[in-house]
Amino acid sequence: MLEKREFDAVVVGSGPNGLAAAITMQQAGLSVLLVEVKHTIGGGMRTAELTLPGFKHDICSAIHPLGADSPLFKTLPLQQFGLEYIYPPVAAAHPFDDGTAALLYQSVEATAATLGIDAEAYRKLINPLSKDWPKLGPTLLGPLQVPPPNFLAMARFGLSGILPATTLANIKFKGKLAKGLFAGMAAHSILPLSFTTTAALGLVLTLLGHSKGWPLPKRGTQQIANALGAYFISIGGKIETNFQVNSLNQLPSSHAVLFDITPRQLLKIAGHTFSPLYKWQLQQFKYGLGVFKIDYALDGPIPFKNEMCKHAGTLHLGNTIEEIAAGEEAIYQGKNPEKPFVLLAQQSLFDSTRAPAGKHTLWAYCHVPNGSTVDQTNAIENQIERFAPGFKERILVRHVMNTADIETYNSNYIGGDINGGRQDITQLFTRPALRFSPYKTSRKGLYICSSSTPPGGGVHGMCGYHAARTALKDIFNIKIGLIPEKARL
Repeated sequence: MLEKREFDAVVVGSGPNGLAAAITMQQAGLSVLLVEVKHTIGGGMRTAELTLPGFKHDICSAIHPLGADSPLFKTLPLQQFGLEYIYPPVAAAHPFDDGTAALLYQSVEATAATLGIDAEAYRKLINPLSKDWPKLGPTLLGPLQVPPPNFLAMARFGLSGILPATTLANIKFKGKLAKGLFAGMAAHSILPLSFTTTAALGLVLTLLGHSKGWPLPKRGTQQIANALGAYFISIGGKIETNFQVNSLNQLPSSHAVLFDITPRQLLKIAGHTFSPLYKWQLQQFKYGLGVFKIDYALDGPIPFKNEMCKHAGTLHLGNTIEEIAAGEEAIYQGKNPEKPFVLLAQQSLFDSTRAPAGKHTLWAYCHVPNGSTVDQTNAIENQIERFAPGFKERILVRHVMNTADIETYNSNYIGGDINGGRQDITQLFTRPALRFSPYKTSRKGLYICSSSTPPGGGVHGMCGYHAARTALKDIFNIKIGLIPEKARL
C-alpha cells in the first residue's frame, strides 16, 4: 500500500493533454491536483477580445475535428458543462486562381462531386478508409503498437499513408482540384510535402472531415477548456492557477507527476534527476517550423470570388499542389515565401456570439521558420486578397503574433512550433525519446503527457490519456482500457 501524500497525482499544465491526464487519474479514484501558470486554464484552448470589444478571437486552436472525434472526449459529458459544437455546411474549402474550389464535405460523395475528373479516384481512395475509421482512429491516436490492433485496417491505411503527400496525390489524382485539396490537408503537418508521414496526416484530417466534420465551439475554443475543467472539478479534482513551476520542490507531495510541457521545460524543472541517456535524448529533441498568426476584426464577411467559400469554416489558401509544396519546402530551408500557404477560420459566419451584428472575426496564420520574426502580414493579406478581392478594405483592426509572441503566450510553443515538436518519421511515434513507453521519464513517478508524446499535436487529449494510463499501471497498479468505462455515456 502506498504511503499517504498530499495528492496521489499532480498534473503540471492545463492544455488539452494536461486536462485529459487529470481527468483520467481522477476517474480512477485518485486525488489529483492540476496546476496552471496562467490565471485561466486552457493552454492552446483560449478565446479573448484581441482586437476590439465584442470581437472574440481564438488565440491558438480554432477548428476542432480531433476534439469532436477524440476517443476520450466523446466519452465525457462535456455538453452538460457548456460545450456545443457548430458544424459549418462546408468543412473546408480550397479555392484556386481561376475561381474554382475543391470542397470538403462530411459526405464523401459530395466532396468527390467537387473534384471533376478525380471524383471516382477520390471515392476509391477514401471510401474504404472512411469505413475503417472507427477502428483506425483510436489506433492512430495512440502510441506505436507492434503488431497494431485492427491489423487489416491499419495495413490498408499504411499503403497510402506511408507515402509523401506529393507522391500519393500524383499517383492517385490527375487534376488540380483533388491534388490541391489533398495538399492543403497534408500541409497541416507543418512539414515539406515531400516528407514521409505527410500523406498519413493529410488522410487523417480528410477522414475526420468525413467522420465528424470540422466543427468550431460556440462562443470560442475556451469553451472546450472550461467544459473539461468543470467536469474535472465535478468528479473531485482540484485546480490551482497562477502556479509557476520552476522546480520539483514547489509541488506538493504526490506519488506521480505528469507534465504537460515540452522537453526543454522538462529539462529545466527535472533534468537533474534524469539518467544521462534520457537527458541526452531530450536534448536532441527537434522542434518544428513556427507560425505567424493574425486575428482580424472585419467590417463584413470575406468577399471570396467563389461563393461556396463563404459556407466553409476553414479555408486553405495556396492554389496548386506545386505552389504549396514549393512554399513549405522553402520555409523548411529557412526562407519566407512571397506566397505562403495560409490557413483561415471564419467562425463568426456560423457563430453569432463571436462579433457584433454585421461584423466578423477572422483567424489566419502561415508557416514560418522556427523562431522567425519576419513580418508576414503583407504576405498573408495578399494571399487572402488574391482569392477574395476587396478583403483589405474590410479590415478594421488586426492583432499580430510572430513566433516570439506565440512562445511568450504559451511556453510550449518553442520558436512558434504549435505541434510540440517536429512530427516527421523520426519523431512521430518515438517522441520525445526512443523508449519502450514514450510517456515515462527515467525518474520513477515522473511522466510527460504533452503533445511532445504520441500521437502529437491537436486538441484531442490522447497524449494525456495514454500517459495517465501508464502512470496508473506503474504506480497504482490500476489498469484501464482504451475508453474509461466510468465515463461512458
